[in-house]
Amino acid sequence: MALAHRVLNIRRDPDSGEVLAHGGDPEAHSVLERTGFVPVVRRHETYHRLPANLDQDEEIRLATRAVSRLQAVGYGLTADTAFATEQHEPHYLTLGAQVAYLATRIREAETTEEVADALTEVTATHDGILPALAEVLAATADFLQDLGHPADPHTAARLQRLSDEQLQSITSDLSQVRNGLADRQAAHPHRTPCPQEVAGDEREKSASCPCPAPTGIPSTSAPLPPAPSGRRR
Repeated sequence: MALAHRVLNIRRDPDSGEVLAHGGDPEAHSVLERTGFVPVVRRHETYHRLPANLDQDEEIRLATRAVSRLQAVGYGLTADTAFATEQHEPHYLTLGAQVAYLATRIREAETTEEVADALTEVTATHDGILPALAEVLAATADFLQDLGHPADPHTAARLQRLSDEQLQSITSDLSQVRNGLADRQAAHPHRTPCPQEVAGDEREKSASCPCPAPTGIPSTSAPLPPAPSGRRR
């Protein structure tokens, strides 16, 4: 990532009066959004702003917290004096990062059992990621249903359809893949490390293993990332 993407500025815009954050990479944008900022996507730029209708004390609190969190993970910042702080709020592993780690496990897997184990975390009937996502959609739809805006019931119905149709289809298909891999109990032919040994019944003393040398294929799994602690907004 370019060094310029590790630098942000958080200032109150002199024209609109909004607190805006410019610059940064996707990780920085994620930190901003978890601190309450809203992304604004324009044709030639993307920046972040604080939500509308906050009082000034709340704006200062959120902007200062964003500065603290971004400093904790090594970003360079220029900020209005009102937002400056020497604090570095600890950065915890997000739920999204934990889910993404499943992809790392699958990329490094050598057997169908290993992939099936990773996919189980996604598809498990009671507490898998996809069933939990269905719960999130249902809860959001329920919240919107009687919120009061004319469009809210339509949005709620759309979210419910996403859960009942698209998400259910994804869950069904991925569960079939997971179950099929669990039954196969096979090693991946291009990921299993070669022992570089000659067959025991080989008579020629000069014989050598015909397999090509490994080309960076991992043979061990990466350690599990640390679990998050504490609560984050």
